[in-house]
Amino acid sequence: MDELTGFSYAYDGERLSGVSAGPAGRATVILLHGAGNGSKERLLPLVADFAAHGFRALAFDFSGHGDSTGALAELSLRRRFEQAVAVLDAHVPAGDPLVPVGFSMSGQTVADLTRHYGRRVAAVGLCAPAVYAPEAWEVPFGDGDGRFSEIIRTPDSWRTSAALEALAAYEGRAVLVVPGTDTVIPAETTRAVREALSVRARHVRLVLPDADHWLGRWLHDHAADRTALVESLTAAVAEREPAE
Repeated sequence: MDELTGFSYAYDGERLSGVSAGPAGRATVILLHGAGNGSKERLLPLVADFAAHGFRALAFDFSGHGDSTGALAELSLRRRFEQAVAVLDAHVPAGDPLVPVGFSMSGQTVADLTRHYGRRVAAVGLCAPAVYAPEAWEVPFGDGDGRFSEIIRTPDSWRTSAALEALAAYEGRAVLVVPGTDTVIPAETTRAVREALSVRARHVRLVLPDADHWLGRWLHDHAADRTALVESLTAAVAEREPAE
């Protein structure tokens, strides 16, 4: 197993805690955890697996999560996006291909990164992804009963998400990971994400029948399913790489 190297990155008054592994020179995979009690800890086996396949891999804790500083209530979708961009720009040479992989709430962040980096994105991984209404992007998460919660609890508010537009415009490879049982993300949201990817992207759907919504936790403990995800994404990148 490749050795994991910890790093700390100061950004916008916070100190973000991360890990990296693997050689430079090919695409860099960035693994983005979900909301709530999500953290990079669950994603460490995936970091190691991508590194073992010859890729550079990164994972970090968004502010208010894991070993990073900051208050979760002050985090927002916009700040998540900006923190991911800051970590990538600090640790990946300009122009190198990127593979963003997001869990749950980070489905929105992956879409935002795809829009931001354009053709640098070699492939994307969306694991039980969530997408959100445009008006939720700037709003701090708060304590669970504020404006953000009001927006996301509004029926069908996610249907106007800019994430769906970004995924519909994406022309690369994508892997959509779907658990057998998801009590968090509505089936119609997953269907809308798949329909968006069907517009221009070349995508595959990876179903994990015994898994639940918390795919980071599931993949941490199930090596065969991790391998399926890693091989799907690394094969997608290999398709894009020029023949020697």
